[in-house]
Amino acid sequence: NSSKQYNVPIQQSPIQKINFVFQVWQNKQLLLKSPSLPNQPIIPFKQGFHDHNFLDYRWRTYTLYNNINHVWIITAERIDLRYVLAEQITLKTILPIIIMLPILGILIWLIVGIGLSPLKKLSIALEQKQMNDLTALRIDNQPTELKQVFQSINGLLKRLKQAFEYEKNITSDAAHELRTPISAIKIHLHNLSHHVNNPHFKPLKVAVERMEHLIEQILDFNRTSPEQAIARFKMIDIYQISQNIFAREYAGFEQKSQRVALEGKSAHIQGDQFALEVLVRNLLSNARKYTPNQGKILLLIEQKKQQVILEVHDSGSGIPKEKIPRIFDRFYRLDGDHHNSGVTGCGLGLAIVAQIVELHQATIELQQSKKLNGLKVQIIFQKQVA
Repeated sequence: NSSKQYNVPIQQSPIQKINFVFQVWQNKQLLLKSPSLPNQPIIPFKQGFHDHNFLDYRWRTYTLYNNINHVWIITAERIDLRYVLAEQITLKTILPIIIMLPILGILIWLIVGIGLSPLKKLSIALEQKQMNDLTALRIDNQPTELKQVFQSINGLLKRLKQAFEYEKNITSDAAHELRTPISAIKIHLHNLSHHVNNPHFKPLKVAVERMEHLIEQILDFNRTSPEQAIARFKMIDIYQISQNIFAREYAGFEQKSQRVALEGKSAHIQGDQFALEVLVRNLLSNARKYTPNQGKILLLIEQKKQQVILEVHDSGSGIPKEKIPRIFDRFYRLDGDHHNSGVTGCGLGLAIVAQIVELHQATIELQQSKKLNGLKVQIIFQKQVA
């Protein structure tokens, strides 16, 4: 209750010289105050929180009144320093979170990556499977969670393999079984040709020959399927194969008085010999059929760096551009069975060629020949090894 006035030194903040002040009054007499404050009340005597201006700053004040001793206690803090303090508190609170976020992100990434690594292995294994590979998937340390997935995928692959083998065997067996009766029919027709003089006999013979050709093409189509041919891949001289096919088929060209030529030099590619022989034979056979008598046929083989180019040119009527997209479809023939060349066929020749081209990861293009003004078939083999 003494009325003596004391000056209490206040520890000053390093940020500002003055940051917190106070006054204590009793019966309107000043008992205590901060050294920097005047001897007059800095704010009106009114309890509670208020904002006031003094000492060139905006202050947040709090006034408390003691009814027993009639004492007024006034405290004040600079508002700008309150904001600084709030920023510091916020920064100290958020900074650890900001630092932890990248660490947590890395931990989550590692945990999720480890957890999903079996799925990644499964994806890579499926992506690396070749189109003809229907064997079961095998990955070391299979997690329990994915065992059912592996079992389902392997079951599907097994069923697909069985279905393909069944279809392949049916086609192959049927074609083989048909060979015998066709051969017998041809023998009987040959024997009858010496005793029968009927205008309907020749169409019958042509129909039997067409059936025989169809059976041979079906067998070729089956034997050049990817699952059978890839296993037989080796280095093949495509020029040597072309020479051999020319020698075998020369009688057919000579029958139509066609002039044929083989140009180029030895060129090696990785492939299946039987499939490549079928490819060259079908291309030359197609050119021979649709090139008129005394026409010209050219087989050109050219080697360019990492490519081997095979081209077949003829002086026939060619193929209309609008019909080229369908020419590789199975059993498709221009104008059906009534082609203006009068040549019979089954529509499998170029379909087999397309399958062999795809098997060897090559490309095929049909266009008008500038050399002989007929059809030009160009096949480009990649990844050639000389």
